Amino acid sequence: MSTAEPVAEFAALYGSGPEGVWAAPGRVNLIGEYTDFNDGFVMPFALPHTARVAVARRTDGLLRLHSGDIEAGVTEVRVADLAPRPGGGWWTYPAGVVWALLEAGHEEVAGGADVHLRSTVPTGAGLSSSAAMEVSVGLALVDLHGLPVSRPELALLCQRAENRFVGVPTGIMDQTASACCEAGHALHLDTRDLTRRQVPFDLAAQGLELLVVDTRVQHALGDGAYAERREGCEEGARQLGVSRLRDVPYDELDAHLGKLGDERVRRYVRHVVTDNHRVERAVACLDAGDPHGLGEILAEGHASLRDDLRVSCPELDLVVSAAAEAGALGARMTGGGFGGSAVVLTETAAAPAVTEALTSAFAAAGHAAPGIFPAAPSRGAHRVH
Repeated sequence: MSTAEPVAEFAALYGSGPEGVWAAPGRVNLIGEYTDFNDGFVMPFALPHTARVAVARRTDGLLRLHSGDIEAGVTEVRVADLAPRPGGGWWTYPAGVVWALLEAGHEEVAGGADVHLRSTVPTGAGLSSSAAMEVSVGLALVDLHGLPVSRPELALLCQRAENRFVGVPTGIMDQTASACCEAGHALHLDTRDLTRRQVPFDLAAQGLELLVVDTRVQHALGDGAYAERREGCEEGARQLGVSRLRDVPYDELDAHLGKLGDERVRRYVRHVVTDNHRVERAVACLDAGDPHGLGEILAEGHASLRDDLRVSCPELDLVVSAAAEAGALGARMTGGGFGGSAVVLTETAAAPAVTEALTSAFAAAGHAAPGIFPAAPSRGAHRVH
């Protein structure tokens, strides 16, 4: 998508050009799933796929929103009338960001704005298309109004928009990845204190490639399954007498599991504690210059998501098994699950054969062809025009 495209579309919609264009990426989470709302560790990196937003400020209090990716007209709402709208549709994501900025005391946005969005981040694929939309709009408003909002603060505001305005109880990982990632790096994020470390992540130099496999199975985090896992994790923390599952030491896991009588809660606790440990192992692999070691970590992570958290699906399991049979080093589902995408670590030379094996396996199982592309760690949100 060229910068000229959203600019021209904006002018056609609103009768004049935008004040600028901003982009924010989707993300792939390398390891650390369902750990962020447990104050744990995650390790995402930004995709080259972005949501791009053309924006111009208004002074009459009207917010006009349009997406070039959805067959719908312009949505108009008065900023003064913004209130949480769970299940209200795509427009609630950017509108929620305006609401969150107002709630935080940034009255500058009360004048409204004209907004036009275009995105190359696949929707429903577990690649954070919603966070990319939120962060792109948020960064545009912060820049245009000169607001004293840092990137981590912007991520928190966008998370608040999704949690409170849209009604989806996501953790902080997606928005932080979109706002803060750097090209050529994975982001080691401690979701308790939001400390961040950019970990060099250059697979190509080691003859490796990470493939993203979009199963084309749509998922929706607002359907209750995500919230149920979150509630189960919180119940586990209550029963163990800790603030969050982050506080359960990995080397004491078995003793803690023995205190839990509910088999469902026990499984959820085991996944979170072991996945936090897998993030630490992954960082150690990259620090040691041994990205090959990520393969085993990915495979273990998928087994935990499949068997303990139970958020996989047949298509995701097929990616993992078919990739392994084709010689990949490891694979796992990424994102919220119940569809969406998987990541596959493979030798670069073997990537074409792995891709062919995955396509053939899906065809043999009667599934729609998956979308497969190499994932290069890319830059976070930025102004492009």
